[in-house]
Amino acid sequence: MPPARPARRGLVSNENDENSGSTRMTRAKAAAALNTDDLAVPNKPLQSKKTGLSVNAQGAQRKRPALGDVSNVTKVEINDGKKVAGKAGLVSKAAQPTGIQKKSSVVRTALQPKESNKPAQVKRSGPGAISVQKRKTSGSRSSSLTVKEEKADEGEPLRKKVHALEVEKKAIKAEENKENASSKAPVGPEPQSQAPLYPPGVPALDDEDMDDPLMVAEYAIEIFDYLRDLECNSIPNPQYMSHQDDLEWKTRGILIDWLIEVHTRFHLLPETLFLTVNIIDRFLSEKVVQLDRLQLVGITAMFIAAKYEEVISPHVSNFRHVADDGFSESEILSAERFVLGALNFDLSYPNPMNFLRRISKADNYDIHARTIGKYLMEISLLDHRFMGYRPSHIAAAAMYLARMILNRGEWDDTLAFYAGYTEEEIQPVFELMVDYLARPTVHEAFFKKYASKRFLKASILTRQWARKHACAFGIVDVDLTLDQIS
Repeated sequence: MPPARPARRGLVSNENDENSGSTRMTRAKAAAALNTDDLAVPNKPLQSKKTGLSVNAQGAQRKRPALGDVSNVTKVEINDGKKVAGKAGLVSKAAQPTGIQKKSSVVRTALQPKESNKPAQVKRSGPGAISVQKRKTSGSRSSSLTVKEEKADEGEPLRKKVHALEVEKKAIKAEENKENASSKAPVGPEPQSQAPLYPPGVPALDDEDMDDPLMVAEYAIEIFDYLRDLECNSIPNPQYMSHQDDLEWKTRGILIDWLIEVHTRFHLLPETLFLTVNIIDRFLSEKVVQLDRLQLVGITAMFIAAKYEEVISPHVSNFRHVADDGFSESEILSAERFVLGALNFDLSYPNPMNFLRRISKADNYDIHARTIGKYLMEISLLDHRFMGYRPSHIAAAAMYLARMILNRGEWDDTLAFYAGYTEEEIQPVFELMVDYLARPTVHEAFFKKYASKRFLKASILTRQWARKHACAFGIVDVDLTLDQIS
C-alpha cells in the first residue's frame, strides 16, 4: 500500500465543521478581514466598529460548541471608551433576554400598580444573575392603573383596557343614579292606562293573553278606546244620495251585492269588504258620480282595500276581468289615484270585525254566535239605514241578536263592558236588523253566500227566526215565501 500523502497545510477535511481548528482563509473571510493583527489576538478588546463586516469576521473565528452560547449577552463592543452590549446579528427578539426576569414566587394582587414611566435597570453580571428590581407602590394611583397589571399575553392594548374600565365605571355610576332617583321619586297614583279599572264582577279577560306578544293584551284597553274615538272621523254622510242626480239607494244596494260576489270569488278577508264599502260611501259623500261610472268606483274601491288589508292582493287585471272588460287597466289605475286624492289618502277605518272579535272574547269564543254575527254585520253594508251608526255599535247589535237567536242567555255586565254598549243602547240597531231579515230577500248573492254549510246556513236560520218573532217587534211586512235552501 503506498504511503499516505502528507496533508496540505490549511486543508480542511470537512468544510462544514465550524469547530475544527482550520486556518484556511476562504474568499469570503479574506474579503472581510481588515486587520489581521487584531484577529490573531482573540482576547484583545475589539476596536470601534467601522463596518458591519468586522463583526461577522470575528464571529467566524470565535470557537464555541454547537449548542453553546447563542444569547450574545456577554458580547461587548467598545464605543467611545464605554462598554455597550453588542447587537445580535440575526437572532430574533424571542431568543434575546429582555433584561428582566420575573420571580415565580411574586404574585401581584389586583390593587398593586406598576410604575410604567420608570425605566427598568439591568445588571450585566451574567446571564443567570439578573435580578428583578423592586417596584414601588402608589396608593393614590392604584385605581387608575389596575388594568395595567394584567399580563401581556391577553392580547389587549393597555389603552383599550383603561378605556374599557372607564366605560364600566360610568355605566355603574349611571345605574346607581337611577336607583337613587327611583328611591327619591315621590310616590303618587299610577296612571289608569297601566292599571285599567274593571267594574265589579267583570273579569279581566285580557290577562289570559299576556303570554302572547301578538295579542298585545297590556294595551288592549287603550287600543279600543282609540278606535272608538276614530269612528267619528270615518263615518260617511248618511244623506249623500240627495246630491247624486243619477244614483239611488237601490242602485247602491245592487252594486254592494255584486261586490260581495266578487269578494267571495277572490277569497278575500272580511275586513277588505267592510273597508271597500266605507271607501265607496266616503267618496260618494264628496264627489258626484254618473251612473255609468259607478261600477268603476266599486272596482277601484275594492282594489284599494285589497292593497290595504290583504297579504297578497289580486292584480289589477283580475278586477278588469270581473268587470267584463268594461274598463281598462289604465282607467282603474287612474281612478285609484283620483279616489285616494278625494279621501286625502286617509284609509284609517275602525273595522267592525275588530269589535266583533272583542265581544266574542267575552262570549267565550262561541263559533256559532260569531258566524251569525258576521252575517248580521254585513246587513249594514247593504241597507243604507245603518250608515249613520258606528261600526262598534253595529258589531254589538249583531252579537246581541245572534245570542238571542241561539238562546245564549242575557246581555250581562261582562258583555256590556267589552262591547261598550248596554242593552238599551243596542235596541235601535237591533230592530233594524230584525226588520231587514223579516222582509223579502232582495240581495240574492248575499243570501246565497251565507246559505252554505261553510257559514252554518246563517241566512236561512236568521230569516226563519225573524219570520216567527216579527210581530213582537211591530213588523207587519213579513216574508212568507222564504225559500228553504239546504
